Amino acid sequence: MTDTALTIPPAELSKLRRALPFWLSLGLLPLIWISAVFGGWTIFLAPVATWYLFTALDAAIGLETANADLSADDDDLFWYTLLTKIWAPLQFILLLGLLWYVPQADHLSTLERFGVFFGLGVATGTVGINYAHELMHQKSKLERWLADGLLAMVLYSHFRSEHLLVHHRYVATPRDPVTARFNEGFHRYYPRVLIECWRSAFAAEKAMLARKNLPWTDKSNPFWRYWALQTALFVLAFALGGWSGVGLFVVQAGVAIWQLELVNYIEHYGLTRKHLGDGKYEHVMPRHSWNAAHKASNWLLINLQRHSDHHYKPDRRFAVLQNYGPEDAPQLPFGYPLMTMLAMMPPLWRRVMNPRVRKWRQMYYPEITDWRPYAKGTTPMPR
Repeated sequence: MTDTALTIPPAELSKLRRALPFWLSLGLLPLIWISAVFGGWTIFLAPVATWYLFTALDAAIGLETANADLSADDDDLFWYTLLTKIWAPLQFILLLGLLWYVPQADHLSTLERFGVFFGLGVATGTVGINYAHELMHQKSKLERWLADGLLAMVLYSHFRSEHLLVHHRYVATPRDPVTARFNEGFHRYYPRVLIECWRSAFAAEKAMLARKNLPWTDKSNPFWRYWALQTALFVLAFALGGWSGVGLFVVQAGVAIWQLELVNYIEHYGLTRKHLGDGKYEHVMPRHSWNAAHKASNWLLINLQRHSDHHYKPDRRFAVLQNYGPEDAPQLPFGYPLMTMLAMMPPLWRRVMNPRVRKWRQMYYPEITDWRPYAKGTTPMPR
């Protein structure tokens, strides 16, 4: 093979270089394997890298406020979309490999085995579910199936229905279970959304079928697919690791769900769309989501922190999501890794975020002086 055959065209090489920072997430996979092989202090590698390393990088590197060209086509975005597509099979191989290896690893104590799957859950929740979120918004059947596979691996398949049919439609209103209310601590929010999100997702799919004069039991209900995929994962966990494998699989899923809902909690905390009467609200705008321009954590989370633009234009791929400044969208003081840690400490969270919510209300809705009716979805009391 000649050197010419190995040469990457300069234009393609430039595209690859721009996309490479987002590929840093793949580094979590070998860290988790290291924790399984060596145990001990290495079980902390994945959580420390996810939470603390990227927080430190945010502090060192700063913000990225520049925006990608919206005219970029599929060819321009190849290296970005490839990343989200390959993560699903890589996560699947990692999960099955650990379910086989860890339960029979004599060098690992029970606590170390738990730690390995805790770290795996941090990765499948922070990265895996986030990539599923990107994939579920696409038109490609392959990408939507990859999203379903990723969500089944964390036993949260209904998230797709809830997110697409409920959250995007009712975000920043009382009808959206995921929007955290002002002063609602995460420890109250978490059990509420675990119940309400499943109910709202199932109700949304049932209502769609009813409009077609079909019962919820119709085979087109995606919940049948969700349950089938999750059951298959349970069977695989038992086949590979016995009851220990099933338990570790559930641990991983529980940590991943916790990571997802921490992110959901901070994305719209205390923000509310203006009620127009008769149960109607103003259109979703960038100001109805918290924005964060921190460069390193946006690499890890494939620009999820540009959440204002995601809700404003949900069909945009992550590589071309636009950043909004403080004049257009409320800004988080830190990236998601640090903000999720703050969310676990409600008094500190309120000290940091409540003044920002009050400032946001005064900036965008100075005519509203009583926000209490918004908790019930009724017409607000004007000044």
